[in-house]
Amino acid sequence: MKHGSSKIMKAPRVLALALMALACAGLQLLPSSAHAQKRDNRPMRMIVPFAAGGAQELLARSFSTELGTALGQTVIIENRPGAGGALGSGVLAKATPDGRTLLMGATSHLIGALVADKPPYDPIKDFSAIAHVGLAGGLVLLINANLPAKSVAEFVGYVKASPGKYNYGSAGTGSSTHLAMALFANAAGLQMLHVPYKSNSEPIIETIAGRIQASTIPMAAAPAYLKEGRLRMLAVTSLKRSPIVPDLPTLAESYPGYSYAGWYGVLGPAGIPRPVVNRLNSAINTLLKDPVILDRMTKLSVEPQPMTTHEFEQMMREDYKRLAGVLKNSGVSSK
Repeated sequence: MKHGSSKIMKAPRVLALALMALACAGLQLLPSSAHAQKRDNRPMRMIVPFAAGGAQELLARSFSTELGTALGQTVIIENRPGAGGALGSGVLAKATPDGRTLLMGATSHLIGALVADKPPYDPIKDFSAIAHVGLAGGLVLLINANLPAKSVAEFVGYVKASPGKYNYGSAGTGSSTHLAMALFANAAGLQMLHVPYKSNSEPIIETIAGRIQASTIPMAAAPAYLKEGRLRMLAVTSLKRSPIVPDLPTLAESYPGYSYAGWYGVLGPAGIPRPVVNRLNSAINTLLKDPVILDRMTKLSVEPQPMTTHEFEQMMREDYKRLAGVLKNSGVSSK
């Protein structure tokens, strides 16, 4: 009887030892779990497909720090300029679809695929629509101040007097600055040569130097050039006058029906898991309600417009079809 009692008394002790062994095994797994958590917190890349200083970079930086805080990650802005934004979009299309590589996209993302002879990607199918950020405030038409033109009408008359002699610059073929000027030239019946560059700043420098006669810049950048005596601002491409440069007329005042203003949105490569897409969309949409960020966006002439991922993707599809028709009618693309 005592022998049996000894076995019964030992059972709890054996059970306790077994539980301790399991606990120790669990502790051995902690370093691995901590390492996995560390991997999840690796920095995110947000690609800007144009050179430093452009509207898309300024917009990305307006909320990148807060986005990183919301996600528990550092967001690094990476400029990948070239081919009117197509180079940066191409880099994103090939990125691992884990939600750690994103793109601050814009209307030029669609335009690049429409104007390329052999697009390196499908602007819809090869990407995940993460979050629509807002609507752009349009562009400002600039000319070299040495030209005698003081208004849109005078500039049009000046260029028409010498067909094919003058040119305009842009941030690259298919960029917003290219399309806005191409549409203007088409509306006014101007014969001007398009000179593509790799950033928004280059054509401005070339306009100041007089090597090209005209260019456009994002509305948000206009105040920095208001006192530049070698440039003259003639008009804005938006449908309504801008509070940033209220004295400038719209091109629509001279050419009814003309307007050009694009959109901004965050994209990822195709195949990102839906929970990750939804998490990113929720985080960005929440930031678009933050008064501090809204103030920054107002200064950049961006009108916030949060959407669901489905709404953003549908908007891109519809805009792609619309732009295809606009480009064909303007002579920029034969597609």
